[in-house]
Amino acid sequence: MRRLESRGVVVVRGGGDIASGTIHRLHRCGFRLLVLESARPTAIRRSVAFSEAVSQGEATVEGVRAVLITKLSQAGELWAQGEIPLLVDPQAHCLAELYPDALVDAILAKKNRGSHRAMAAVTIGLGPGFSAGEEVDAVIETARGHDLGRVILQGPASANSGIPGEINGFTTERVVYASLGGTLRVRRQIGEEVIQGETLAWIADQPVPAPISGVVRGILPSGFAVRPGLKMADIDPRPGSRAHCQTISDKARTISGGVLEALFFLQQRQVAQDE
Repeated sequence: MRRLESRGVVVVRGGGDIASGTIHRLHRCGFRLLVLESARPTAIRRSVAFSEAVSQGEATVEGVRAVLITKLSQAGELWAQGEIPLLVDPQAHCLAELYPDALVDAILAKKNRGSHRAMAAVTIGLGPGFSAGEEVDAVIETARGHDLGRVILQGPASANSGIPGEINGFTTERVVYASLGGTLRVRRQIGEEVIQGETLAWIADQPVPAPISGVVRGILPSGFAVRPGLKMADIDPRPGSRAHCQTISDKARTISGGVLEALFFLQQRQVAQDE
């Protein structure tokens, strides 16, 4: 039984920085958003990620506020206040009570974590792991380059290259992965400048050096239990990039435009088919 009014509701799975670009844009365009997250988000660009509401109770990105809720019935009050409810529900169990106008899978796991076309009137997947016309109605290209943000209506997005986007000539060099498992102790916070070789953090008793000089663009929080190979930090080598740490990235904005286009296109196509 559907118990929550779902007209105009878009459910977004994932609240990381790329997902947050889409959440922010759709919210400003008048949609009611419900964000579904895991109990332990791994977003490193935490200053521009609505997923921070899981640990902090709320998170604000460029003037838009998301608030953690514990049950779906609390969403209506936040929508009435012009805010975004965020629910810890990685398996999207709440869809047993809600059939939204659209569902956007923005987990960016490089594989489908269970999203399918029966979940909503319109379904959209971001990046690799989805095939338009099969698991979802549309796929948005997330690989940097000429096709970034392109709406794909048949087939998959580009395969994951495994290479981070280039910034000032740096790709893999600017990203920090945990070399071992253990509890993280952060020494340099988001927005702070670091010098190559300087200690960014500690994992157990092992220092984690900055791979290049620049500004800490993102880093997991102190106390996080990391596993070997987990992406844990990102350095921005551009001079004067500190302000970028507090704003949605160009990549996230471009992808969000593709989501908005796909959403309107698919909804209009449904209307035309029903006439």
